[in-house]
Amino acid sequence: MDEEYKNEVIARTKDILLKEYSLNEFTDDLLQEKISEIILQITKGVYISIKEQVDLINRVYSSIRGLDILDSIINDDNITEIMINGHENIFIEKSGKLTKLAEKFESEERLEDIIQKIVGLAGREVNQANPIVDTRLPNGSRVNVVLPPISLNGPIVTIRKFSKTPMTMEQLIKFGSITPKIAEILKCLVKAKYNIFVSGGTGSGKTTFLNALSNYIPKEERIITIEDSAELQLVGIENLVSLETRNANTTGAGAISIRDLIKSSLRMRPERIIVGEVRGGEALDMLQAMNTGHDGSLSTGHANSTKDMLSRLETMVLTGSEGLPLEAVRQQIASSLDIIIHLSRLRDHSRKTMEISEVLGYENGEIILNPIYQFIEDENTTLEKVSGSLSRTSNEFKNTYKLKLAGFNIEI
Repeated sequence: MDEEYKNEVIARTKDILLKEYSLNEFTDDLLQEKISEIILQITKGVYISIKEQVDLINRVYSSIRGLDILDSIINDDNITEIMINGHENIFIEKSGKLTKLAEKFESEERLEDIIQKIVGLAGREVNQANPIVDTRLPNGSRVNVVLPPISLNGPIVTIRKFSKTPMTMEQLIKFGSITPKIAEILKCLVKAKYNIFVSGGTGSGKTTFLNALSNYIPKEERIITIEDSAELQLVGIENLVSLETRNANTTGAGAISIRDLIKSSLRMRPERIIVGEVRGGEALDMLQAMNTGHDGSLSTGHANSTKDMLSRLETMVLTGSEGLPLEAVRQQIASSLDIIIHLSRLRDHSRKTMEISEVLGYENGEIILNPIYQFIEDENTTLEKVSGSLSRTSNEFKNTYKLKLAGFNIEI
């Protein structure tokens, strides 16, 4: 059965259902039975395999009750990113490579209906007055939506899929992103309540790495996570509070920002605060939380290197507090952060830990960094394949106070 005939069967089935039945009266199971019955009538005399029949039922059902063609794409565990540029152009990332799909939505209106369904699942709104929204799917996938007139080529949807099972350090070791020895060191640093910041570019695996780090937190602690759209998958922690931002409604009221959530979280008696990502003025609130009795807090941010991350943090703090002198901002950053871990997505699409540095303090107008581990390419590296390892530098690890206080005696 070719794709053209399949599409014709799907269209005729939907037409019969919509014209002859009140779909609100059907349960999900009854709807699927009715779809199967109609498809068998339409294809009478035409051979279709069981697999093709199931596919047709699922596609008709998804177009009515689900997310249309998105359902089958989302259910493919090998796909890590979905990019919809208008109703006719769907791209996916699989194994680090981008591919354009042959499938498309039947119209721009149909795509907008799907968008409203996705956004509504998380209790959010998107419309011409509020054309940009970050949200998530029930499976934890992160979704960004941009509507016309902001987007010139129709509704834009970008979906970043996350693994159904939380990422662990063991998996990162298996993928070659980190070594067992460094994983053990990071475990001790997390347990000893070092404030750790994970930096990296888009798609470098910051959230994934943060999730793996978070699972080293002792299970008896009270943790508060703060995110734009909830993505972290912490397991085994009973005293866990997950907070999520909220966009303004159609009248422009009711917005809850990360800054609001950080301030509120300080009244919840947290032992640690995990901020999924800092992008603006909330950086100051996060740093102040780290510096006022909430050791062991974790966060991430976009940057191309460890030094760039410090510069970006300075800029973010200043956007939220313009009157602060730069010297005070740098002192705040230096006294709040203990460790910065920088990740990168390399030319062969692999994700690697590029650098682990400690923040030593503030001297002569500069924040002092002490690189402890750096990724070094070896002789087997090529233009197509990066080969190398995270190697120990000759620099001595100096900030040992928290490790000793927690009773750890390890060589870093």
